[in-house]
Amino acid sequence: MSASSGKPFRAALVQLRAGRAIHPNLDQAEALIRQAARGGAQYVQTPENTALMELEPELVLKQVQPEDESVPLARLRALAGELGIWLHAGSIGIKIDAARVANRSYLLDPHGEIAARYDKLHMFDVDLANGESYRESQYYGPGAKTVLADLPWGRLGMTICYDLRFPALYRALATAGANLIAIPAAFTKQTGQAHWHVLVRARAIETGAFVFAATQGGLHENGRETFGHSMIVSPWGEILAEAGEDPGVVFADIDLALSGEARARIPALKHGRPFEIEIAGAAQGAARKEAS
Repeated sequence: MSASSGKPFRAALVQLRAGRAIHPNLDQAEALIRQAARGGAQYVQTPENTALMELEPELVLKQVQPEDESVPLARLRALAGELGIWLHAGSIGIKIDAARVANRSYLLDPHGEIAARYDKLHMFDVDLANGESYRESQYYGPGAKTVLADLPWGRLGMTICYDLRFPALYRALATAGANLIAIPAAFTKQTGQAHWHVLVRARAIETGAFVFAATQGGLHENGRETFGHSMIVSPWGEILAEAGEDPGVVFADIDLALSGEARARIPALKHGRPFEIEIAGAAQGAARKEAS
């Protein structure tokens, strides 16, 4: 397990309502990141799709660039270095070939260097009851590995949005030493109303880690709605800070001693056991079918 510095720090989440053009989105994000830094935040997280909320594959591919040419990444790196903060860009679209994009999260250090990068593992391919349909796998290439990064205060596990629904990922991050978990997101309004609060709190409780979940919120230029409610949650499942639906910044002071205390009270991470799965009656049922 990772060791923490024992020194509290201030975290901030930037909630956005990104549109279909990169530069206005970056202007909005920069203004709110600066507000977070003025408020004393040492770690600042932005949502998934910080620079672009676009669902048409050809329009995504037209606007995104490879990592070494990415305008959003360069601008955020410069901002992190200027402000001297750990800036976590929740995700930026990065072109990986002519037809594929990585939904990539970047942790930037106070010098503007890339400390860690993570490509979203799980693709959001769903048809919702209200007629909304999403097919991320049409143009996004999924990641293939989990990523942890050491901050001055503790170890951060990096995830993105739909990853939230795969609890084994979070247990793996926690057992690898994460006492901080990042879940930048752009949850739909429908699924957010049903599941956002309970899932984010559950991931904090299950791992005994602080969860930072910056998200998009409101009616976007593309006509889709996201839920908002960016949250910072304690290892005991308490909501320490929560936004509404509109763009803005929320803050919380983080004492990582609380992670150790929560894990000592409920040491579930130490109690996991391997097991087999038995389907009772399956063999007998098959035998009866063959005999009939």
